[in-house]
Amino acid sequence: MSALPDSDEKATYVERMFARIAPGYDRVNRVMTFGLDQGWRRRMVTMIAPPVGGDALDVGTGTGDFLPELAGWLRDGRAVGVDFTLPMMVAGLPKIDALANAGRAAFVGGDALHLPFPDGSFDAITTGFMLRNVTDIGQALGEMYRVARPGAMMACLEVARPRSALLRLGHRIYFEGVVPWIGQLLGGDRRAYTYLPQSARNFPPPERLAELMRAAGWAHVRYELVGLGAAAIHTGAKV
Repeated sequence: MSALPDSDEKATYVERMFARIAPGYDRVNRVMTFGLDQGWRRRMVTMIAPPVGGDALDVGTGTGDFLPELAGWLRDGRAVGVDFTLPMMVAGLPKIDALANAGRAAFVGGDALHLPFPDGSFDAITTGFMLRNVTDIGQALGEMYRVARPGAMMACLEVARPRSALLRLGHRIYFEGVVPWIGQLLGGDRRAYTYLPQSARNFPPPERLAELMRAAGWAHVRYELVGLGAAAIHTGAKV
């Protein structure tokens, strides 16, 4: 694919793309990030420290990587993962099987731009590598703010670009030249893993994403770079 789809086509394109790559998605992710993404997710959950009696939401949950991490902090509440690609959640069912049977985790179909939950439903919210796939980042951040309870914390993991010129060049060569081949070898879909680097290139830098979070209502917004600057973790609170 030579160009990103326009906003009118993007939602359909993204849903179909993730449906195609769902069976091999976790395998490609682990190789692509050298397994670092799992540690980043654990760090994020520690940073927002979900309350033991609260409920947590993971937006754009995919195969549910965040749900076991969130559920581990919750004693009486539930970790809910919402996504609009059913095959991704189906692929993640084994991760939450025991938790789901105990009523501590669940998948829900839904759109990040129109979350299917009442106002003030959750005490902690996470999202990982999702915002670059929506057609309106500000609306997605606003929806997360809407469904958060006062005092809730939100953490977002997204792509970034290393600040060092040398690292930035190496990152671009790897992400745009090597990653599509990893996707083809392990996931069978080179086209999808060509779109993902393109979407990253067009994603706002960390300081701009922090501004968008504040505009959506989030307070105490901070971010830190991880993976030598290839990704960023943002946090915010609803006060």
